[in-house]
Amino acid sequence: MRITLIQTDIAWEDKHENLCRLRLRLEELKGETDLVVLPETFTTGFSMNVEQLAEPLNSPTIEQLRQWAAQYDTALAGSFIACHNDGTYRNRFFFFTPERETTYYDKRHLFRMGHENECFTAGNERPIIRYHGFRILPQVCYDLRFPVWSRNVANEYDLALYVACWPASRRAVWDTLLQARAMENQCYVCGVNRTGTDGNHLLHNGGSALYSPKGERLASLPDGQEGIVTTHIELTPLQHLREKFPVTNDADSFILQK
Repeated sequence: MRITLIQTDIAWEDKHENLCRLRLRLEELKGETDLVVLPETFTTGFSMNVEQLAEPLNSPTIEQLRQWAAQYDTALAGSFIACHNDGTYRNRFFFFTPERETTYYDKRHLFRMGHENECFTAGNERPIIRYHGFRILPQVCYDLRFPVWSRNVANEYDLALYVACWPASRRAVWDTLLQARAMENQCYVCGVNRTGTDGNHLLHNGGSALYSPKGERLASLPDGQEGIVTTHIELTPLQHLREKFPVTNDADSFILQK
């Protein structure tokens, strides 16, 4: 599967501008990739202005993304500020395929230091997405700090996707934990972070990267720069590693309280 990481600045609370930028990039990528991964809340930035910015699942933005997935023949993954049907707001990961199949995941761990827990409601479901033969685990930003939530029990997934608005001041944590999640879960890990300064004056310098199940960096983008990188990942080397070095057979069992 060909996977593309788009590391980009985000125009603060400007959905139209951010969608226009994405369309230009999708035009460049047409026919060159199977999956495009975007930063967290890529249409607005990591804003707590939820009442003004949240969108339902039938919004023009969501319909546009679904249409582009079909038009450009690639899956699209990222997150947006969503209105839930119970009146709450969610930081919602989306995964749209060219066949218009749709999967959502609501961010489990809300970043209280940024007051996210005061504006959003946490999710408690952990879907596994099937696409191009891969089983994919969706995760959002702060989720990266909590390894129990991403534990690959019985090798139930092959690729973990982390979309983020992770500040430059804590980049060392991002770099270290992305690699650790790949090694400890024997899976590919893709992390896509934004660049630029947001509306809260926080600097983001990227660090988007894709790691192999052995923790090898397969693709990355320069710090502090917008950019696009596409690489190819395969299931066969992953399956061979799991057969040769079956660490999951010795993993601790546990029950996760959701």
